[in-house]
Amino acid sequence: MATTVRVPGLVLTEHEFSVPLDHSRPEGAKITVFAREVADPDGLDRPFLVYLQGGPGHEAPRPSRGTPSWLPRALREYRVLMLDQRGTGRSTPVGTLTGTPAEQAEYLTHFRADAIVRDAEFVRRQLGVEKWSVLGQSFGGFCTLAYLSRYPEGLAEAFFTGGLPPIARHPDDVYRATFANLLERNRRYYLRYPGDRARVEALLPLLDDGAVTLPDGSPLTARLFQQLGYVLGASGGEEALHYLIERDPKSPAFAHDVAGSLPFSARNPLYSVIHESSYSDGFATRWSAERVLPDEFRTDRTLFTGEHVFPSLFDDLHSLRPMKETAELLAAHEWPRLYDADVLRECTVPAAAAIYANDMYVERVFSEETARLIPTLRPWITNEYEHNGVRAGGDHVLGRLIDLVRGRV
Repeated sequence: MATTVRVPGLVLTEHEFSVPLDHSRPEGAKITVFAREVADPDGLDRPFLVYLQGGPGHEAPRPSRGTPSWLPRALREYRVLMLDQRGTGRSTPVGTLTGTPAEQAEYLTHFRADAIVRDAEFVRRQLGVEKWSVLGQSFGGFCTLAYLSRYPEGLAEAFFTGGLPPIARHPDDVYRATFANLLERNRRYYLRYPGDRARVEALLPLLDDGAVTLPDGSPLTARLFQQLGYVLGASGGEEALHYLIERDPKSPAFAHDVAGSLPFSARNPLYSVIHESSYSDGFATRWSAERVLPDEFRTDRTLFTGEHVFPSLFDDLHSLRPMKETAELLAAHEWPRLYDADVLRECTVPAAAAIYANDMYVERVFSEETARLIPTLRPWITNEYEHNGVRAGGDHVLGRLIDLVRGRV
Protein backbone atom coordinates (compact mmCIF):
# COMPACT_ATOMS: atom_id res chain seq x y z
CA MET A 1 0.00 0.00 0.00
CA ALA A 2 1.35 3.42 -0.99
CA THR A 3 0.76 6.80 0.61
CA THR A 4 1.19 10.02 -1.38
CA VAL A 5 1.70 13.50 0.02
CA ARG A 6 2.50 16.80 -1.67
CA VAL A 7 5.09 19.20 -0.32
CA PRO A 8 6.30 22.42 -1.98
CA GLY A 9 7.64 21.46 -5.39
CA LEU A 10 7.55 17.68 -4.82
CA VAL A 11 5.18 14.74 -4.84
CA LEU A 12 6.25 12.05 -2.35
CA THR A 13 4.89 8.51 -2.44
CA GLU A 14 5.83 6.14 0.37
CA HIS A 15 6.07 2.38 -0.20
CA GLU A 16 6.62 -0.49 2.22
CA PHE A 17 7.43 -4.00 1.06
CA SER A 18 7.66 -7.27 2.97
CA VAL A 19 10.76 -9.09 1.68
CA PRO A 20 12.55 -12.27 2.76
CA LEU A 21 15.38 -11.82 5.21
CA ASP A 22 17.18 -14.48 3.18
CA HIS A 23 16.17 -14.33 -0.47
CA SER A 24 17.31 -17.92 -0.95
CA ARG A 25 14.57 -18.90 1.53
CA PRO A 26 11.55 -16.92 0.32
CA GLU A 27 9.19 -18.66 2.73
CA GLY A 28 11.33 -17.84 5.76
CA ALA A 29 11.50 -14.79 8.03
CA LYS A 30 10.45 -11.45 6.56
CA ILE A 31 11.67 -7.89 7.02
CA THR A 32 10.30 -4.56 5.80
CA VAL A 33 11.97 -2.48 3.11
CA PHE A 34 10.87 1.14 2.74
CA ALA A 35 11.23 3.30 -0.36
CA ARG A 36 10.17 6.88 -0.98
CA GLU A 37 9.27 7.91 -4.51
CA VAL A 38 10.12 11.55 -5.23
CA ALA A 39 8.70 13.28 -8.31
CA ASP A 40 8.33 16.70 -9.80
CA PRO A 41 4.60 17.59 -9.96
CA ASP A 42 4.95 17.64 -13.74
CA GLY A 43 7.00 14.44 -13.88
CA LEU A 44 4.84 11.74 -12.31
CA ASP A 45 5.25 9.44 -15.31
CA ARG A 46 9.00 9.89 -15.80
CA PRO A 47 11.28 6.82 -15.66
CA PHE A 48 12.68 5.73 -12.32
CA LEU A 49 16.14 6.49 -10.97
CA VAL A 50 16.90 4.44 -7.85
CA TYR A 51 19.26 6.11 -5.39
CA LEU A 52 21.49 3.81 -3.34
CA GLN A 53 23.03 5.55 -0.35
CA GLY A 54 26.59 5.25 0.96
CA GLY A 55 27.45 3.37 4.12
CA PRO A 56 26.76 0.55 4.62
CA GLY A 57 24.16 1.12 7.28
CA HIS A 58 22.78 4.57 6.41
CA GLU A 59 19.27 5.38 5.27
CA ALA A 60 18.48 7.36 2.12
CA PRO A 61 18.33 11.17 2.34
CA ARG A 62 15.09 12.78 3.42
CA PRO A 63 14.14 14.99 0.46
CA SER A 64 12.84 18.52 0.30
CA ARG A 65 12.92 21.09 -2.47
CA GLY A 66 16.56 21.41 -3.52
CA THR A 67 17.82 18.79 -1.07
CA PRO A 68 19.90 16.73 -1.65
CA SER A 69 21.81 18.91 -4.09
CA TRP A 70 21.59 16.43 -6.98
CA LEU A 71 17.83 15.98 -6.70
CA PRO A 72 16.71 18.94 -8.88
CA ARG A 73 18.92 17.69 -11.75
CA ALA A 74 17.59 14.17 -11.36
CA LEU A 75 13.93 15.25 -11.32
CA ARG A 76 14.27 16.94 -14.68
CA GLU A 77 14.47 13.49 -16.25
CA TYR A 78 13.38 10.95 -13.63
CA ARG A 79 11.24 10.01 -10.73
CA VAL A 80 13.68 9.19 -7.93
CA LEU A 81 13.17 6.16 -5.71
CA MET A 82 15.09 6.62 -2.45
CA LEU A 83 15.59 3.18 -0.96
CA ASP A 84 16.18 2.80 2.76
CA GLN A 85 18.54 -0.15 2.48
CA ARG A 86 17.62 -3.08 4.69
CA GLY A 87 18.51 -2.42 8.31
CA THR A 88 18.26 1.39 8.00
CA GLY A 89 15.70 4.17 8.31
CA ARG A 90 12.12 2.98 7.97
CA SER A 91 13.21 -0.42 6.72
CA THR A 92 13.37 -2.95 9.55
CA PRO A 93 16.23 -1.31 11.47
CA VAL A 94 19.27 -3.01 12.95
CA GLY A 95 19.51 -1.79 16.52
CA THR A 96 19.54 -3.91 19.66
CA LEU A 97 19.66 -7.51 18.44
CA THR A 98 18.24 -10.47 20.29
CA GLY A 99 19.65 -13.98 20.52
CA THR A 100 23.15 -15.29 20.97
CA PRO A 101 26.14 -13.65 19.26
CA ALA A 102 26.15 -16.52 16.75
CA GLU A 103 22.46 -15.92 15.96
CA GLN A 104 23.06 -12.19 15.64
CA ALA A 105 26.01 -12.73 13.31
CA GLU A 106 24.01 -15.09 11.12
CA TYR A 107 21.23 -12.49 10.91
CA LEU A 108 23.69 -9.78 9.89
CA THR A 109 25.17 -11.87 7.06
CA HIS A 110 22.01 -10.91 5.15
CA PHE A 111 22.69 -7.16 5.05
CA ARG A 112 25.38 -6.77 2.40
CA ALA A 113 25.16 -5.38 -1.14
CA ASP A 114 24.07 -8.73 -2.58
CA ALA A 115 20.93 -8.74 -0.41
CA ILE A 116 20.25 -5.05 -1.04
CA VAL A 117 20.13 -5.51 -4.81
CA ARG A 118 17.82 -8.49 -4.43
CA ASP A 119 15.54 -6.21 -2.44
CA ALA A 120 15.72 -3.64 -5.23
CA GLU A 121 14.77 -6.28 -7.81
CA PHE A 122 11.88 -7.38 -5.62
CA VAL A 123 10.66 -3.78 -5.45
CA ARG A 124 11.09 -3.30 -9.21
CA ARG A 125 8.88 -6.27 -9.93
CA GLN A 126 6.31 -5.22 -7.34
CA LEU A 127 6.07 -1.78 -8.95
CA GLY A 128 5.77 -3.27 -12.41
CA VAL A 129 8.82 -1.43 -13.75
CA GLU A 130 10.46 -3.04 -16.80
CA LYS A 131 13.84 -1.34 -16.34
CA TRP A 132 15.15 1.49 -14.21
CA SER A 133 18.30 3.50 -13.75
CA VAL A 134 20.47 3.37 -10.64
CA LEU A 135 22.64 6.02 -8.97
CA GLY A 136 25.06 4.68 -6.35
CA GLN A 137 27.05 6.93 -4.03
CA SER A 138 30.06 5.35 -2.26
CA PHE A 139 28.81 2.01 -0.86
CA GLY A 140 25.75 2.58 -3.03
CA GLY A 141 28.14 2.23 -5.95
CA PHE A 142 29.24 -1.13 -4.57
CA CYS A 143 25.57 -2.11 -4.62
CA THR A 144 25.26 -0.82 -8.18
CA LEU A 145 28.16 -2.98 -9.33
CA ALA A 146 26.56 -5.99 -7.64
CA TYR A 147 23.34 -5.08 -9.48
CA LEU A 148 25.18 -5.07 -12.83
CA SER A 149 26.69 -8.44 -11.92
CA ARG A 150 23.44 -10.10 -10.94
CA TYR A 151 20.46 -8.43 -12.59
CA PRO A 152 21.62 -6.38 -15.59
CA GLU A 153 18.33 -7.12 -17.31
CA GLY A 154 16.59 -4.85 -14.80
CA LEU A 155 18.81 -1.82 -15.48
CA ALA A 156 18.48 0.88 -18.12
CA GLU A 157 21.53 2.88 -16.92
CA ALA A 158 24.00 2.83 -14.04
CA PHE A 159 25.71 5.83 -12.45
CA PHE A 160 28.53 5.64 -9.91
CA THR A 161 29.77 8.52 -7.74
CA GLY A 162 32.87 7.80 -5.64
CA GLY A 163 31.89 4.16 -5.42
CA LEU A 164 33.40 1.95 -8.11
CA PRO A 165 34.83 -0.87 -5.98
CA PRO A 166 37.66 -3.31 -6.65
CA ILE A 167 36.82 -6.80 -7.86
CA ALA A 168 38.37 -9.90 -6.25
CA ARG A 169 40.98 -7.85 -4.37
CA HIS A 170 41.62 -8.80 -0.77
CA PRO A 171 40.48 -6.26 1.83
CA ASP A 172 44.12 -6.05 2.96
CA ASP A 173 44.97 -4.48 -0.41
CA VAL A 174 42.20 -1.95 0.07
CA TYR A 175 43.25 -0.89 3.55
CA ARG A 176 46.93 -0.66 2.67
CA ALA A 177 45.94 1.76 -0.08
CA THR A 178 43.62 3.83 2.10
CA PHE A 179 46.22 4.08 4.88
CA ALA A 180 48.73 5.37 2.33
CA ASN A 181 46.16 7.96 1.26
CA LEU A 182 45.64 8.93 4.89
CA LEU A 183 49.34 9.46 5.51
CA GLU A 184 49.29 11.99 2.70
CA ARG A 185 46.13 13.61 4.08
CA ASN A 186 47.76 13.93 7.49
CA ARG A 187 50.82 15.53 5.92
CA ARG A 188 48.68 18.04 4.06
CA TYR A 189 46.54 18.74 7.11
CA TYR A 190 49.46 19.59 9.38
CA LEU A 191 51.04 21.61 6.58
CA ARG A 192 47.92 23.76 6.48
CA TYR A 193 47.47 23.89 10.26
CA PRO A 194 50.93 23.31 11.77
CA GLY A 195 49.83 24.53 15.20
CA ASP A 196 47.32 21.70 15.47
CA ARG A 197 50.00 19.08 16.04
CA ALA A 198 50.95 20.78 19.31
CA ARG A 199 47.26 20.96 20.24
CA VAL A 200 46.88 17.23 19.64
CA GLU A 201 50.08 16.43 21.56
CA ALA A 202 48.75 18.43 24.51
CA LEU A 203 45.39 16.67 24.30
CA LEU A 204 46.71 13.11 24.33
CA PRO A 205 47.65 13.00 28.06
CA LEU A 206 44.12 14.19 28.91
CA LEU A 207 42.69 11.37 26.85
CA ASP A 208 45.01 8.84 28.47
CA ASP A 209 43.75 10.02 31.87
CA GLY A 210 40.10 9.63 30.83
CA ALA A 211 39.47 13.36 31.26
CA VAL A 212 37.13 13.68 28.28
CA THR A 213 33.84 11.78 28.27
CA LEU A 214 31.57 11.38 25.26
CA PRO A 215 27.80 11.93 25.61
CA ASP A 216 27.14 8.16 25.81
CA GLY A 217 29.46 7.91 28.82
CA SER A 218 32.43 6.46 26.94
CA PRO A 219 35.83 7.94 27.77
CA LEU A 220 37.31 9.48 24.65
CA THR A 221 40.38 7.31 24.08
CA ALA A 222 43.31 8.40 21.94
CA ARG A 223 42.55 5.69 19.40
CA LEU A 224 38.94 6.87 19.11
CA PHE A 225 40.15 10.44 18.72
CA GLN A 226 42.48 9.35 15.91
CA GLN A 227 39.46 8.20 13.92
CA LEU A 228 38.46 11.82 13.41
CA GLY A 229 40.61 11.64 10.29
CA TYR A 230 37.42 10.30 8.71
CA VAL A 231 36.33 13.89 8.05
CA LEU A 232 39.43 14.64 5.95
CA GLY A 233 37.96 12.78 2.99
CA ALA A 234 35.14 15.27 2.39
CA SER A 235 35.23 18.79 1.00
CA GLY A 236 35.92 21.21 3.84
CA GLY A 237 37.19 18.35 5.99
CA GLU A 238 40.47 19.98 6.98
CA GLU A 239 38.64 23.04 8.24
CA ALA A 240 36.08 20.94 10.10
CA LEU A 241 38.85 19.05 11.91
CA HIS A 242 40.78 22.23 12.70
CA TYR A 243 37.72 23.98 14.14
CA LEU A 244 37.08 20.95 16.35
CA ILE A 245 40.66 20.70 17.60
CA GLU A 246 40.82 24.39 18.46
CA ARG A 247 37.98 23.96 20.98
CA ASP A 248 38.60 23.67 24.70
CA PRO A 249 38.80 19.87 25.19
CA LYS A 250 37.03 20.19 28.55
CA SER A 251 34.02 21.96 27.06
CA PRO A 252 30.71 20.18 26.39
CA ALA A 253 30.87 21.39 22.79
CA PHE A 254 34.13 19.52 22.23
CA ALA A 255 32.77 16.20 23.47
CA HIS A 256 29.52 16.51 21.53
CA ASP A 257 31.22 17.61 18.32
CA VAL A 258 33.76 14.78 18.53
CA ALA A 259 30.95 12.26 18.98
CA GLY A 260 29.13 13.71 15.98
CA SER A 261 32.26 13.53 13.81
CA LEU A 262 33.32 9.96 14.58
CA PRO A 263 32.57 7.57 11.72
CA PHE A 264 31.01 4.82 13.85
CA SER A 265 28.33 5.07 16.50
CA ALA A 266 25.29 3.31 17.90
CA ARG A 267 22.99 5.40 15.69
CA ASN A 268 23.93 3.19 12.75
CA PRO A 269 25.44 0.07 14.33
CA LEU A 270 25.23 -1.80 11.05
CA TYR A 271 27.95 0.50 9.69
CA SER A 272 30.49 -0.68 12.25
CA VAL A 273 29.78 -4.41 12.23
CA ILE A 274 29.63 -5.04 8.47
CA HIS A 275 31.73 -2.21 7.04
CA GLU A 276 34.77 -4.37 6.30
CA SER A 277 32.56 -7.00 4.68
CA SER A 278 31.61 -4.50 1.98
CA TYR A 279 35.14 -5.06 0.60
CA SER A 280 35.00 -8.84 1.05
CA ASP A 281 34.55 -10.15 -2.47
CA GLY A 282 35.02 -13.76 -1.43
CA PHE A 283 37.18 -13.38 1.70
CA ALA A 284 37.06 -13.30 5.49
CA THR A 285 38.27 -9.92 6.73
CA ARG A 286 39.84 -11.05 10.04
CA TRP A 287 40.03 -7.40 11.12
CA SER A 288 41.87 -6.35 7.98
CA ALA A 289 42.42 -2.70 8.90
CA GLU A 290 43.87 -3.65 12.28
CA ARG A 291 46.24 -6.20 10.76
CA VAL A 292 47.67 -3.91 8.07
CA LEU A 293 47.76 -0.69 10.13
CA PRO A 294 51.14 0.91 9.28
CA ASP A 295 53.66 1.38 12.05
CA GLU A 296 53.51 5.17 11.56
CA PHE A 297 49.98 5.22 13.01
CA ARG A 298 50.96 3.01 15.95
CA THR A 299 53.98 5.07 16.95
CA ASP A 300 52.76 8.59 16.15
CA ARG A 301 49.44 9.20 17.84
CA THR A 302 49.06 12.62 16.26
CA LEU A 303 48.28 10.84 12.98
CA PHE A 304 44.60 10.40 12.19
CA THR A 305 43.01 7.24 10.86
CA GLY A 306 39.68 7.26 9.05
CA GLU A 307 36.98 4.87 7.86
CA HIS A 308 38.68 1.90 9.50
CA VAL A 309 37.02 -0.48 11.93
CA PHE A 310 39.30 -1.74 14.68
CA PRO A 311 38.27 -4.38 17.25
CA SER A 312 39.01 -1.84 19.99
CA LEU A 313 36.00 0.17 18.78
CA PHE A 314 33.73 -2.36 20.49
CA ASP A 315 35.55 -1.80 23.78
CA ASP A 316 35.92 1.96 23.58
CA LEU A 317 32.33 2.89 22.71
CA HIS A 318 30.00 1.73 25.46
CA SER A 319 27.03 1.76 23.10
CA LEU A 320 28.72 -0.75 20.75
CA ARG A 321 29.98 -3.14 23.42
CA PRO A 322 26.90 -5.41 23.20
CA MET A 323 27.92 -6.21 19.60
CA LYS A 324 31.55 -7.10 20.36
CA GLU A 325 31.21 -10.90 20.15
CA THR A 326 29.00 -10.58 17.08
CA ALA A 327 31.59 -8.39 15.38
CA GLU A 328 34.30 -10.97 16.13
CA LEU A 329 32.24 -13.70 14.49
CA LEU A 330 31.58 -11.57 11.42
CA ALA A 331 35.30 -10.80 11.10
CA ALA A 332 35.92 -14.56 10.86
CA HIS A 333 33.06 -15.18 8.44
CA GLU A 334 33.98 -16.40 4.94
CA TRP A 335 31.93 -14.07 2.77
CA PRO A 336 30.72 -15.15 -0.67
CA ARG A 337 31.62 -13.33 -3.87
CA LEU A 338 29.85 -10.04 -4.57
CA TYR A 339 30.70 -9.48 -8.23
CA ASP A 340 30.86 -11.60 -11.37
CA ALA A 341 33.71 -10.40 -13.59
CA ASP A 342 32.56 -12.54 -16.52
CA VAL A 343 29.11 -10.94 -16.49
CA LEU A 344 30.62 -7.47 -16.21
CA ARG A 345 32.89 -8.09 -19.21
CA GLU A 346 29.77 -8.71 -21.28
CA CYS A 347 27.83 -5.76 -19.85
CA THR A 348 25.51 -3.93 -22.27
CA VAL A 349 24.00 -1.49 -19.75
CA PRO A 350 25.13 2.12 -20.40
CA ALA A 351 27.11 3.32 -17.39
CA ALA A 352 29.25 6.21 -16.18
CA ALA A 353 31.38 6.70 -13.07
CA ALA A 354 32.76 9.74 -11.29
CA ILE A 355 36.16 8.58 -10.03
CA TYR A 356 37.72 11.15 -7.73
CA ALA A 357 41.46 11.37 -8.26
CA ASN A 358 42.20 11.99 -4.59
CA ASP A 359 39.43 9.86 -3.06
CA MET A 360 40.47 8.99 0.49
CA TYR A 361 37.94 6.18 0.91
CA VAL A 362 37.83 4.38 -2.45
CA GLU A 363 41.23 3.88 -4.07
CA ARG A 364 41.31 5.50 -7.51
CA VAL A 365 43.67 2.90 -9.03
CA PHE A 366 41.31 0.07 -8.07
CA SER A 367 38.31 1.96 -9.45
CA GLU A 368 40.12 2.43 -12.75
CA GLU A 369 40.84 -1.31 -12.88
CA THR A 370 37.14 -2.03 -12.53
CA ALA A 371 36.20 0.64 -15.08
CA ARG A 372 38.43 -1.01 -17.68
CA LEU A 373 36.60 -4.30 -17.16
CA ILE A 374 33.16 -2.94 -18.12
CA PRO A 375 32.94 -2.18 -21.85
CA THR A 376 29.96 0.18 -21.58
CA LEU A 377 31.27 2.24 -18.66
CA ARG A 378 32.62 5.74 -19.29
CA PRO A 379 34.81 6.94 -16.40
CA TRP A 380 35.14 10.61 -15.49
CA ILE A 381 38.35 11.00 -13.49
CA THR A 382 38.44 14.37 -11.77
CA ASN A 383 40.19 16.21 -8.96
CA GLU A 384 37.43 18.83 -8.72
CA TYR A 385 35.72 16.99 -5.90
CA GLU A 386 36.35 14.87 -2.86
CA HIS A 387 34.48 11.65 -2.06
CA ASN A 388 31.28 13.60 -1.34
CA GLY A 389 31.20 15.22 -4.78
CA VAL A 390 27.59 14.32 -5.54
CA ARG A 391 26.52 16.07 -2.34
CA ALA A 392 28.86 19.05 -2.73
CA GLY A 393 28.18 19.64 -6.43
CA GLY A 394 25.28 17.40 -7.25
CA ASP A 395 23.89 19.27 -10.25
CA HIS A 396 27.24 19.26 -12.03
CA VAL A 397 28.30 15.75 -11.05
CA LEU A 398 25.04 14.01 -11.90
CA GLY A 399 24.59 16.12 -15.02
CA ARG A 400 28.05 15.15 -16.24
CA LEU A 401 27.34 11.44 -15.74
CA ILE A 402 24.02 11.67 -17.56
CA ASP A 403 25.74 13.44 -20.43
CA LEU A 404 28.41 10.72 -20.55
CA VAL A 405 25.83 7.95 -20.71
CA ARG A 406 23.83 9.78 -23.38
CA GLY A 407 26.95 10.41 -25.48
CA ARG A 408 26.72 14.18 -25.20
CA VAL A 409 30.34 14.53 -24.06
